Amino acid sequence: MRTYTRAQLALRNGQDKPEIWVAYRGVIYDVSASRLWRQGKHYEHWAGQDLTAELDGDAPHTARVFEKFPVVGKLEQP
Repeated sequence: MRTYTRAQLALRNGQDKPEIWVAYRGVIYDVSASRLWRQGKHYEHWAGQDLTAELDGDAPHTARVFEKFPVVGKLEQP
């Protein structure tokens, strides 16, 4: 599985490139097909970044929500 840097992830924000990606627990998902992520924003969350800290304690859904999205790769760990 390919590894991406945070800078590479940041470019997939729905505005700089057509892809809309988010990372969660070290895995990068392509959420481009989701109508809920249009233009790179989903409620107060922005695409192109690691959402782990935001979602682990605050999301109204479980991590299973990512199961329906394709995995793009892994997020490079600092």
